[in-house]
Amino acid sequence: MFAYIARQPIFDTEQNVIAYELLFRDSEKNCFPDISADEATSKILTSSHLSLGIEEICSNKTAFINFHKDTLLYRFPTSLDANAVVIEILETIEVTKELVSACRHIRNLGYKLALDDYDFDPKWDVFLPFVDIVKVDIQECPLATTEQHIHKLKEHKVKLVAEKVETLNEFHTYRELGFDYFQGYYLARPEVVKHKQLGASKLSLLELVSVSSSHNFDYDKVNEVLQRDVGLSFMLLRFINNPFFNKRNRINSLRHALTYMGEVEVKKFIALLALANLSDGKPHELMHMSLVRAKFCELLSIKLNQHENPPTGFLTGLFSLLDSILEQTMPSLVEKLPVVDDVKQALRGEPNVLHECVVVSRAFESGNWPAIEKFSIKYKVDKNVIHSFYNEAIKWGHAMQMSALNQ
Repeated sequence: MFAYIARQPIFDTEQNVIAYELLFRDSEKNCFPDISADEATSKILTSSHLSLGIEEICSNKTAFINFHKDTLLYRFPTSLDANAVVIEILETIEVTKELVSACRHIRNLGYKLALDDYDFDPKWDVFLPFVDIVKVDIQECPLATTEQHIHKLKEHKVKLVAEKVETLNEFHTYRELGFDYFQGYYLARPEVVKHKQLGASKLSLLELVSVSSSHNFDYDKVNEVLQRDVGLSFMLLRFINNPFFNKRNRINSLRHALTYMGEVEVKKFIALLALANLSDGKPHELMHMSLVRAKFCELLSIKLNQHENPPTGFLTGLFSLLDSILEQTMPSLVEKLPVVDDVKQALRGEPNVLHECVVVSRAFESGNWPAIEKFSIKYKVDKNVIHSFYNEAIKWGHAMQMSALNQ
């Protein structure tokens, strides 16, 4: 059984990822499982929905997890590590004495609690003395209401999360109000179009991508470009020597690396190195999301019998956030990007299979399960297979972060 999981990053005031909200769904009904009392055991969560492991899903960061009434009443969260999770109390839950008592008990066991989609309704006041975090949906709760009542939350010294932050302006507004954490897509979209000039080294990297994206791979040309930049050559060798990829042989020269890894793998590594350098100075989450998308789109496109030399699915996912990384519009970047036409079309949002792979990856990032269902039906790919691909992509992306690309 595969874990149906989406994760949404939560950022601090410096735009660093401090946690992920995890969204779980049932593989059959695409909804959170309706767990009865006798089923509310740690086995369900750990064996079925967390088969991937919280640590790997969240890259060793805190996991925010939604819990419904029954799961809270029967102390379901206590099967988890209190140091690794935050228990979210959903806004749809009916507030009763039994629920308050259960939540207080869970809090006394050392777990952190959060109120989700808090709307300043007095019915939630009973929780404020013992919850640690309050999340406010800024698209649903008017700014004026938040400004008027925020003092009540600050009196209780809770941490504040602004949810659905869509623009940089909203991020600044709620940071000034005193919010501690932020959740939304403002980092995944460029706020202002800026025309950054690419330095010589970055142009060299794009040239390398151009060479590696051709159908006829020229080892000599790749070697020539790499030799211009000793640092880049070293990064490539260090990366390929990483135990995650190479458990048996030690690579001791660039030519050895090119031969050992093979054409398609070297092409992917070159693209990764290029993106790592292009994203220098940007939030790490953008790079990590790019890595997960790259692996997921690669696996999905191969399943759909797309040609993988050059590795089009991988390149499409990898460069799908390049507009945010370089703070330019995607159409203008695509004109400069040395990749094959299918990848360019997908990045521009033009309808093709590669673009739909990116759309599905975005669906996982936002928990848009109907979009995944729609893709599954259209292309006759089992949902379990699609979810297993995303699980594998998360693990791969995490391993990549631990590799030479992020050292």
